[in-house]
Amino acid sequence: MIAASAGALVDTAVLGHHATAALAGLAVTMAVFGPATAAIAGAQRGVMPFVAEHQDEPAQLVPVLRNGMWLAVATGGLGALAVAAVPWIGRIGGVPEATLDQLGLFPVLLAAATLLTAVSTTAGSALIGLGRGHLVMRAGLAGTGTAVVLSLLLVGGAGPLPSLGLTGAGIAMLASSTLSAVVAQAALRRSPQLAGRSLRLGRPQPAQVIGLARVGLPLAATVLIKFAVLGVLAFSAARISTEAAAVHSVAVSLVNLMFTAAVAVGQAVVPVVTERLKEQDLAGVRAGAVSGLVVSAGAVLLLGGLLTVLRGPVLAVFSADPRVQDGLVDLLPLVLAATLADAFQALFGFGLIGVRRTLPSMLCFAACYGALAVLAGPVAAGGGLSALWGALAVVNLVLIVAQGWCFRRYSALAVAAPVPV
Repeated sequence: MIAASAGALVDTAVLGHHATAALAGLAVTMAVFGPATAAIAGAQRGVMPFVAEHQDEPAQLVPVLRNGMWLAVATGGLGALAVAAVPWIGRIGGVPEATLDQLGLFPVLLAAATLLTAVSTTAGSALIGLGRGHLVMRAGLAGTGTAVVLSLLLVGGAGPLPSLGLTGAGIAMLASSTLSAVVAQAALRRSPQLAGRSLRLGRPQPAQVIGLARVGLPLAATVLIKFAVLGVLAFSAARISTEAAAVHSVAVSLVNLMFTAAVAVGQAVVPVVTERLKEQDLAGVRAGAVSGLVVSAGAVLLLGGLLTVLRGPVLAVFSADPRVQDGLVDLLPLVLAATLADAFQALFGFGLIGVRRTLPSMLCFAACYGALAVLAGPVAAGGGLSALWGALAVVNLVLIVAQGWCFRRYSALAVAAPVPV
């Protein structure tokens, strides 16, 4: 996941050196592609606990995987349609025609990449549920490496190759998604748990697809709520000043890198919690989530400590403006506090995935981040960027309490009455 985050920065850097208009086109398309793929990933995480439960029962595991693929087709198809519609969305949103003229085939290429991302994510979630996360890493690294190499070759045109700009970036991202999907699906089909059984789609089983969707779709909605409110925060920061917008943008990039560790640990927690749930071991279910809290806190604190010690050279990579660098140094304690709190609440959220009760998590997010969306503008206007990030940290602290209470309550209910699929 960290490699993928770093690889995404390569496209931004290469296109930034290629043409400013191309970079603007990338930003417009990624504003739809990013939330779409994140929502798809959220929906497919709902498959994990069912896979973990049946990992030693091939006859039950295969239908879960097949119907999980049907859920991926549905969510991936919707996401692909949204990405393909970027030119129309851009016009409705008032994006300048000069930027939209740069898009060309880029949205179409990314629409195909969105569908393949759904296929890859399904296999990745299943492999994590089966305890084979190292194979997910292999697929991800293969895709990221492909994207980086092709971006460097195709965007600006290396040697005799023509300069393809955004189209070259789209080809690189599509090739990356294709390779990741192929490697992940091949690894899944070779899993010993499947014992050579076929994973051909066949006919969907509506009842089972709906059962998977009941867990996965609230996760997708949670991701979209978070993206939407973080967008509100970005606009609120932009209204303060240009420097504040730049500081906020860099701070969000740093948070994404650190928060990746919490997401990775959280995904590893899901099968642990599910296995304890299957044994109706309430203490083990809760201990699984707490162990995830400890590991993710250690990872975030380690990354945050490195960022604090190396803040000079790290921040210089993002901006040469001394005012932006000084603003980031002043904001760093609040950024670290908000990230650590976010990591803690996320681990309780992944615990809820493990016990298959994700709707309460979505409602917690809707209430807390909804309040933040309403207050962001006045808070930023009255207290500046520090007040805005302070509000984000407070909301994440409230979410720790809310998610923790939900996990405590619904883990007990899940042990008493497991959700069938």
